[in-house]
Amino acid sequence: MTVIKDKPEVLAPAGNLEKLKMAIRYGADAVYIGGQAYGLRSRAGNFSYEEMAEGVAFAHARGAKVFVAANMVTHEGDAGGADAFFKTLQSIGIDAVIISDPAMITICAQAAPGLAIHLSTQASATNYKTLEFWKSLGLERVVLAREVGIEEIREMRRHTDIEIEAFVHGAMCIAYSGRCTLSNHMVNRDANRGGCAQSCRWKYDLFDMDEGEARSHIQDGEPFSMSAVDLAMLRHLPDMIDAGVNSLKIEGRMKSIHYVSTVANVYRNAVDAYCEDPEHFRFDPAWEEEIWKVAQRDLSTGFYYGVPGEKEQLFGKPRKIPKYTFAAQVLDYNPETHLATLEQRNHFGVGEEVEFYGPGFVHFKQTVRDLWNEDGEPIDRAPNPMMTVTMTVDAPVEPYFLMRKK
Repeated sequence: MTVIKDKPEVLAPAGNLEKLKMAIRYGADAVYIGGQAYGLRSRAGNFSYEEMAEGVAFAHARGAKVFVAANMVTHEGDAGGADAFFKTLQSIGIDAVIISDPAMITICAQAAPGLAIHLSTQASATNYKTLEFWKSLGLERVVLAREVGIEEIREMRRHTDIEIEAFVHGAMCIAYSGRCTLSNHMVNRDANRGGCAQSCRWKYDLFDMDEGEARSHIQDGEPFSMSAVDLAMLRHLPDMIDAGVNSLKIEGRMKSIHYVSTVANVYRNAVDAYCEDPEHFRFDPAWEEEIWKVAQRDLSTGFYYGVPGEKEQLFGKPRKIPKYTFAAQVLDYNPETHLATLEQRNHFGVGEEVEFYGPGFVHFKQTVRDLWNEDGEPIDRAPNPMMTVTMTVDAPVEPYFLMRKK
């Protein structure tokens, strides 16, 4: 039996400290976060230095890594204070920074020598000579442009040994490598400096214009967006791994812990299954079923097997995707009484079917038969945010297991 020893890293997004810890508990080898400056997700929560230090301690204690995205395109004056920022990240123990702007790369290399630098996908690396160029400047890893195909990755790996990171799951920008100014023009928020309003995902109609005035409405049917469907390479992980990708990146620093835990759990399970026995690997349909529980849009393989067409864009009626709600998190479990203590996150009640899931791809469904509040009084529903309740569960659970409902 052939075993893949150099197993690729599962890299998950973490918009805040809770998501960081959840991603690692659910199988991520590394997480990427944002500081309070120099990143492209100004609304993702982001981390103070104190939170970074706590996140690094948590990750390192479990053999995981923490990367910080500092990938904005800097205009004059934007890079002020970056030298102190990178020095502080290095002192905290951050494992690498993700940068696209050559000026920021220079500042980081001079201010914090030894701090690993990864080239951001925003830099549009699409060929091995580009990878070799960045390697010659001391970078350890390149995050490929999302417009790269599988065969191109194979060619890169044949000519360079720099680490390759590639996206495998999440939202796709409709503009080439995220270079979009639609948000700038529509709401005066610069997408390349952290303020994207996702204008491409708004709903649009078509009108016949006459000297700036809408003369007639000419769009029939469903209002349309100008955006792409989401990426999902779950079924094609063997291709990604065999092509030589070192890090499998999941998009979504602004997504919920329901999303982060679910996607990290699935990709961890699938990567492990393939690497343990590639010759006898069989895709488990349950993995894909799980992904649909947190999907917001239809899914595609992006540019990996050719240039996306109309089917990879959000035209026409959207596909109906089952909606699952993150309902509660397990705080404690008593194996003798089979009672679980839960922290409510969305309302649920007696008689509803729920599903529990945990790290290692553990799942079970059941009906809520009973509920008690913190005072031990029986209740029919858990309506109050973050309230603590107790219920009987049909199988053992552990702290940080999550419960959802359809």
